[in-house]
Amino acid sequence: MTPLHWKLVIDANDPHPQADFWADALGYVVEDNSAHIDRLMALGYVTDAMTVDAHGRRAFRDLIAVRHPDDPYDEETGTGLGRRLLFQRVPEPKTVKNRLHLDLHPGPGRREAEVARLEALGATVLRQVKEPGGEWTLMADPEGNEFCVQ
Repeated sequence: MTPLHWKLVIDANDPHPQADFWADALGYVVEDNSAHIDRLMALGYVTDAMTVDAHGRRAFRDLIAVRHPDDPYDEETGTGLGRRLLFQRVPEPKTVKNRLHLDLHPGPGRREAEVARLEALGATVLRQVKEPGGEWTLMADPEGNEFCVQ
């Protein structure tokens, strides 16, 4: 079997600030889909109401992705072909604990500095965890999605 390409899709009330947070948090880049959107608009498939201005370029209003800067991407659409997170607008707010979350690994001795950096970006510390199997910091992104810093 050929391995499958995948992306992690995260529901968001406002996808663009979430993408900006996670791009900064991970050192990823926000995808530029503007040329693709322009082509779809010229064909009548996308309207102005379906787009926003993000970072000085046209973007889909209801979804945006971030990708690892070293991974390949489709130059025609701007869509990443490797490690990526896609944020999609949903009408309801987050109400329960995540069933899936990211663990960030900044490296030995760097957790405290990384937690402080993420707090400066808008994350919140939920609690410090110390268990026989290890230590980590449980945090929440600006929309309340939990993640851990190892």
